Amino acid sequence: MSATPGQAPRVLLLPGWQDSGPDHWQSRWERLHGYERVQQADWTWPRRGDWMARLEEVLLEDDRPNLLVAHSLGCHLVAAWAAHSRHTGRVQGALLVAPPDTEREDAPPQLHGWAPMERAPLPFPSVALLSRDDPFGHFYRMAAVAEVWGARLVDAGQRGHLNAESGLGDWPEGRAFLRTLGAGDPPSPAVSP
Repeated sequence: MSATPGQAPRVLLLPGWQDSGPDHWQSRWERLHGYERVQQADWTWPRRGDWMARLEEVLLEDDRPNLLVAHSLGCHLVAAWAAHSRHTGRVQGALLVAPPDTEREDAPPQLHGWAPMERAPLPFPSVALLSRDDPFGHFYRMAAVAEVWGARLVDAGQRGHLNAESGLGDWPEGRAFLRTLGAGDPPSPAVSP
């Protein structure tokens, strides 16, 4: 069964290493907009193959088109999955926020399995938001990776790792970029007279 043309996409949240806490914009979007977090079995020692298999499983359980909203290591999940899956047509687009440099010499040992970084072009539209002072990835190096992915690059200024500590709150600016990939607002709940 294929997706119905014009059908609203399902928005899947792909957190990074150690998941996204309650004040993270991804968690806020989950609460406010009903987006679905892809749960991983192990957030502490993330294994690339396991995370890819889980994303594939979630994408195959629903026939709607999907928008992927990735933060940090979740961006590398999108790239790795897209380079190996036969089901990339289920993805309408991806918002890639603050991809870290997993090839850095000082990368935590938990992330060593994520090097080298996947550098194949993504087969769907994407937008990459990068901060100029992200402590986990040099702006120009990660901009070069985003360019190889074919992502439209957005310079987010000096906002750290674009996470809860960045003070983004509900981050309407990020949702505006998501809307450029095709995410509308969820329908408003019906109001009884």
